[in-house]
Amino acid sequence: MSIARILCMAVVLTIISAGCRTPHVAVSVPHAKPNGQTVPDERSVHHSQRNGEVDPLPKIVSASFEESSERTLANAADDLFAGRDELPLDELVAAVKARNPSLQAALAAWNAAANKYPQAIALDDPMFQSMYAPATWSGTSDVQGSYYFGIAQKIPWSGKRELRGNQANWEAVAASFDAGEVQLRLTEAARMAYFDYYLNQRELELSASSRESLSRFRDVARSKYEANQVSQQDVLQADVELAQFEQRQIELNQEQIIAIARINTLLHRPPDHPLPAPPQKLPVAEGLPAVGELRELAVGNRPELQALAARVQSEQSAAALACKEYYPDFEVMGRYDRFWTDAVQQPQIGLNMNLPLNQSKRHAAVQEALWRVHKMQADYDLAADTIRGEVQSAYARVHGSRRKIEVFESKILPAARDNLRAAQSGYEAGTVDFLRLIEAQRQLLDLREKSQMAVTDFHRRAAELSRAVGQDVLGQDHPASAPPAAEPPEPASDK
Repeated sequence: MSIARILCMAVVLTIISAGCRTPHVAVSVPHAKPNGQTVPDERSVHHSQRNGEVDPLPKIVSASFEESSERTLANAADDLFAGRDELPLDELVAAVKARNPSLQAALAAWNAAANKYPQAIALDDPMFQSMYAPATWSGTSDVQGSYYFGIAQKIPWSGKRELRGNQANWEAVAASFDAGEVQLRLTEAARMAYFDYYLNQRELELSASSRESLSRFRDVARSKYEANQVSQQDVLQADVELAQFEQRQIELNQEQIIAIARINTLLHRPPDHPLPAPPQKLPVAEGLPAVGELRELAVGNRPELQALAARVQSEQSAAALACKEYYPDFEVMGRYDRFWTDAVQQPQIGLNMNLPLNQSKRHAAVQEALWRVHKMQADYDLAADTIRGEVQSAYARVHGSRRKIEVFESKILPAARDNLRAAQSGYEAGTVDFLRLIEAQRQLLDLREKSQMAVTDFHRRAAELSRAVGQDVLGQDHPASAPPAAEPPEPASDK
């Protein structure tokens, strides 16, 4: 064996033995479903790719994405709630999630991310090689023209393609959870708009009822004035109060237009499209699960946290791939070379490979990848702490809102009604002046509005709690049960 051959083999063995151990940062990845969306795993997302089919996405994504923006706009004027006397919250939430463009954008991003997998695992295109040297270029008649042609294929080191695929697959999983987070936000936005619509309708009714009562008080004041029992100031004061009710009516009508526009915008249809009236009453749930249970449920349910966990796994695959860069890639080739005069030597095979001698470059790439893993892990821990804090705060607000409702119903409103009845009887008997009667009426209206605001605030805070937990915790609406979610794939082991 020649010295040159021995040196060549020594270089190859040194390069191959210079690899590094694959890093692994443990992280608990929640397997909860992202609000009804199935999670693409290596079996479901890429099964169709391995079988040569075109569409690699689960059916739920394809079906949702087929309802394009143009199709939705064409049906924008359709009345989703035809024949309904009241606007149902559960159907409103379902319609918003089905029609809102923001969810379509999130599903499109998931679609795009899922299609990165076949690109990541694919081999480079084979290269066709050829050369031709005609005899006429030589200028002599004793030289024969020659040529060669061949084909070459690059092949990465074992395990690199699988790690690239794992990295792309985890990014697709994260995109699926991003779509689930958009659903949570849309659900919360739809509920908030619905409760604003409800509160506006109750305020309109309370204003109309109070105005009717004030009109009766004015009639009483006019009768007493005509009988010279009171001064004209009582009648004028009643007229001022009635004029203020007209001003309040204008404000409430404006708020109603805004509330309807918010709901229609979420439904992706014209903002002035008519809606059924909200319900007459919103039920107030009695029981709440334990706050500790809700905190842990949120950590397992929130798509935002699950997306971060998937991205931690993606960065782990990237770190393992950086370690694989210590190993060479190969290029196998075969060709037929007529430049060789000996026919036995004209068919040829060959092997090329890069020489990864720049160790500092690869060491820096590994360190960068590891620090990215630690950064994503820290982001995961921070998000988990933030979510637990959100649940605790939302729980306290829900509990406080319910206590306010109880105080209004048991103490404040009964006392205000008794006060108004006493003031009305006293005015008719001449023992109470008109200003005290008007003040009692104002107070009752204000407290009744605050009572309705407390009911609405309870449901708003419950919507925030449901969003923080990642699922409906008080039965504000009744969405259809979601299909079971597939578990995300395990990251590829280093080969």
